[in-house]
Amino acid sequence: MTTQKTPPRILVVMGVSGSGKSTLAGLLAGRLGWPLQEGDDLHPAANVAKMEAGIPLTDEDRWPWLALIRDWISARIDAGESAIVTCSALRRSYREILALPGVEFVHLEGTRHDLAERLGRRLGHFMPASLLDSQLETLEPLGPDEAGFVVDAALPAQEAVQQVLNWLDAHGTPTGR
Repeated sequence: MTTQKTPPRILVVMGVSGSGKSTLAGLLAGRLGWPLQEGDDLHPAANVAKMEAGIPLTDEDRWPWLALIRDWISARIDAGESAIVTCSALRRSYREILALPGVEFVHLEGTRHDLAERLGRRLGHFMPASLLDSQLETLEPLGPDEAGFVVDAALPAQEAVQQVLNWLDAHGTPTGR
């Protein structure tokens, strides 16, 4: 008798700056025991410098960064390992680059007011609050044909985690809760 291994699942926790991607991803990684990659850590230095200067990134700036995230995802899939990565993934075209088999998007969605308030409290991050409007203008919500779902960024973190765990359970990944 052979045991069939469950295929790996990769969660891309997405949303604009200040939506809570890092918090949610970190809590999920802790609960699930899955590796976590902070997508911002893969930005080329030129991208970070641009954002620190308050200059929005262009698609041309984002392509190499998205390729690095895709490479990380691909390595996890090749290793048969479920994992979590944070990435703004603002446009559908960006998500299409990341949408390898087993990839699902968790879109943290919030109001401009709530997001601006969070960004105003955040310390030590290269992304200034002044770029929020450009991110919101760039954002293309998940389409009904894209793998994933939306979580309200205003939810308490543990409640958001529970929503994701419930969704995973309902969609074929028992979380052992």
